[in-house]
Amino acid sequence: MAPLMPRSRPPSRLYVPLAVAALAACRMAHPADEICPSAIDKSTPLPTPTASTGNDTPGKIQYEADDFTYLPNGDMSLKSNVVIRENGREIHANDVEYQEADTALKVNGPLEYLDPQVHVTGHDGNYSAAQGGNFNQAEFELRQRAARGTAGAMKLDPDGTIHLDQVKFTTCPKTDESWQLRAREITLDTRDQVGTGHGASVDFKGVPLLYLPWLSFPLGDNRKSGFLFPSIGHSNRGGVQFSVPYYWNIAPQADLTFEPVYYSLRGVDAAGEFRYLTEHQLGSLSVNYLPSDNVAHESRYRLKLDHVADLPLGLRFTADAETVSDTNYFEDFAQGPEGTSVAFVQRYAKLSYRDEHWLLSGELQNFQTIDSNLATTDRPYTELPRLLANADFGFGPGERLHYGFDSELVNFDRSTGVTGWRLDALPTASYDFSGPGYFLRPGLAWRYTQYQLHDAAPGTPTSPSRDLPMESLDAGLIFERDAGSHAQRRLTLEPRLLYLNIPFRNQDNLPLFDTALPDLNPVQLFRTNRYVGADRVSDADQVSVGVTSRLYDAESGNQYLAATLGQIHYFEPPRVLLPGETPRTSAGSDFVAQLDLTAYKDWNADIGWQWNPDTSRTERSQVSLQYRPGPERVVNASYRFQRDLLDQAELSTAWPLTQRWNLFARYVQSFRDDTALERLAGFEYHSCCWRARLLGRRFVSNRTGEQDTGIYLQLELTGLASVGSAADAFLTTAIRGYSRPDSTKP
Repeated sequence: MAPLMPRSRPPSRLYVPLAVAALAACRMAHPADEICPSAIDKSTPLPTPTASTGNDTPGKIQYEADDFTYLPNGDMSLKSNVVIRENGREIHANDVEYQEADTALKVNGPLEYLDPQVHVTGHDGNYSAAQGGNFNQAEFELRQRAARGTAGAMKLDPDGTIHLDQVKFTTCPKTDESWQLRAREITLDTRDQVGTGHGASVDFKGVPLLYLPWLSFPLGDNRKSGFLFPSIGHSNRGGVQFSVPYYWNIAPQADLTFEPVYYSLRGVDAAGEFRYLTEHQLGSLSVNYLPSDNVAHESRYRLKLDHVADLPLGLRFTADAETVSDTNYFEDFAQGPEGTSVAFVQRYAKLSYRDEHWLLSGELQNFQTIDSNLATTDRPYTELPRLLANADFGFGPGERLHYGFDSELVNFDRSTGVTGWRLDALPTASYDFSGPGYFLRPGLAWRYTQYQLHDAAPGTPTSPSRDLPMESLDAGLIFERDAGSHAQRRLTLEPRLLYLNIPFRNQDNLPLFDTALPDLNPVQLFRTNRYVGADRVSDADQVSVGVTSRLYDAESGNQYLAATLGQIHYFEPPRVLLPGETPRTSAGSDFVAQLDLTAYKDWNADIGWQWNPDTSRTERSQVSLQYRPGPERVVNASYRFQRDLLDQAELSTAWPLTQRWNLFARYVQSFRDDTALERLAGFEYHSCCWRARLLGRRFVSNRTGEQDTGIYLQLELTGLASVGSAADAFLTTAIRGYSRPDSTKP
C-alpha cells in the first residue's frame, strides 16, 4: 500500500465477500458503539432460562396465561397474556394452541418472540421445541447491537439459527430510515456468531448504492474474511485512485489485507499488509508493487518489515527494515508533506539481552538515501555490526554507590570517505547523597576511544585514539508548598546545578562517523557531553544552572504545569569543535526555557525558547497551544522559528459548527518563503445513522517545492463500512488532538 495513503484497516466487525465488478463490503456496528435513540428497544427485559410458571418441568415448555382450556387429547388452548418459555426463549401472545403430541405451538394473531440475540414481533406463527419456529411478517431487532429490520417470513431452528426471507435491514431508528440493506434472505447463526445473506443491495436516500450477491458478517466481535468497501480519491501525481481491499482472517494470530490500487495515470499497484501476533512475537510486512508505472516507465515498489520476537534465555530480536524502488517513490505516492519529507529509510536489526544489571546487543543498521540532493559525504554510514555491552551495579546500604560502564564496538562502512572500526568504553562511578528535599551526586568517569581506519586522508593516522577523565557533581534542592484555596494542589521550586570538568584533547585527527551537535534544551543542559556520538567529547570547565517549578494535583499527582529556565556558565570556553561550528567566546551559553501546560481546564501548551545574550536575539523558539474540550473539539495554534532556517506558523481545528455539521481545517504558512505549505479544509454532515465528509488538501513537497492537490469524498453508514476514500485517515495526524468517536452521534 502506498505510504500515507488512506486505507481501510482490517476491522473486527463485518466483512463481505463478493465477486462482482462493484466489489464491496458490509460491516456491522461494534457492540460497544453508542446506538441511536429507538434503534434498539431495551424496555423489554432479556428472558432467562430459569424463569418459569405453570407446568414447571425441566426441559419442557413452560407457560402461563389468564385462561386455559384443556382438550381430551391433551392439547390446550391458552388465551390472554400468554407467555411461553423454553430454554431461554419467550413467546408472548393472546391466542395460542398447544399440541401435546409434538409439543408444538400455533400462535393465532400478533406475537412477540424474545431471546438473548433477537426480539421479534410477527403477524402469526408457530413454534416447536423440536422443529423451531416460523413467524410471518416479522419485525426484528438484534438485542446486542444497533440493528433492526423486517422480514416477510422468519424461521427459527432449534439450535438458534435464524432464517429471514425478503429482509430489510438498517441501523437507523424508526424515525430515520436514511439507508437500508435489502436482501432476498439472511441467515443468523447465533451459536457460531456468523450471519450470511444472498441477493442484497444497499440503498441510501432511496438510491441504490451497491449490489451484494453474497454477504457474510459476524454477529459478535469477531474478524471475518471478505472484501471491504472500495476507496476512491484523486491527486495530481496519481490521477483518479480506486482500490478494493480484501481482508483475509488467516488465523486468530494472523491476518492479511490485500489492496490493489488503480491509478489512472500510473497503473495498478498490488499492495498488501500481513500482520501477526503470537505469545512471543509480533510484527507486520507491508508490500507495494506497481509493475509498470506509466509515468516513470519503470517498476515501482516498497517493502517494509516490522518484527519483534522474544526468544529463550532472555533474548529479544527486533527488525525494522524498509526499502523503496527509487528516490522519488515517496514524492509520487505520499499524500501529505509529512511523506515527502522522508530523507532516509532504515534497515535495522538487533539481537539483545537485558537483565537487572546488563544490556548486551548486536545491531546491524543501514540506510537508503531518499533525498538525492544530499551530498554523498553527508549520507549516513552503515553500521555492520554494532556491538554494545552496558552494565550498572549498586553497592552498599541503599546501593548508593553506583558503578558500571557503557561500551560499543562499531564498524562504519560507506562507499565514500574514511571507514573503519571504533571502540568506545566509558566506565563510571558515582555516589548518591540524597534525602528528602535534596540530592548530591558526585561522579567520576574515564572515556577511551580507539579507531582502526581505512581510506584515511594521506598524512593522517590510521589508528588514532583518545582517552580522558571526566569529573561531575550533580546537586539539587526540592522545595514544596501547598497551593489552592483548599490545598488541592502542590507547587514546587527545584533549583539544580551540574559542575563538569573534562580536560581538552585535540580530536581533529578523529573521523566523524555519527557525531552531531544537538539543539540546546533543558535536557541538554545537564548532559556530560554536548555532542551526540562518540567521535567528539567536548572539553568542559563549566557549571550548568537551572530551576524548575511544577504545579500538580496533591491527591493524584497529575502535573498541570512545569516551567524550566537554565544556562551553562563556562569557566573556560570549550575548544573542541565540529567542522563549521562557531567557537563560543562568551562566558555563558544561550539561555533556554521550557513551559509545559498539561490538560489544565482543557488547555495544553508547550513553549520552548533559546536566547543568545551576546547578540540579544532569539535563536530558536517554538510555541504550541491547544484547546481540547473533547475528542472531536480541538483548536491548535503553533509557531516554529530557527534562525536562518525556519519561520513557520500553523493553525488547525476540528470543531462542530452545529449539532450535525463539523468543520476541519489546517493552514501552514512559511514566513521565510512567503508560501502556504499546506491548506486543508472540509466539512462533515452527520445524522444518527450516516455521515458524509468532503475534504480538500493542497500541500508543497518539503524537498522539491512542487504542489499536489487531493480531493476526498466519504460516505459512512453507521454499521456499514465507508464508501469512498478514507478521507479521515490523515485527520488524526494533520489535526493534533483530533480523534474519531466510536459511533456516529445524532
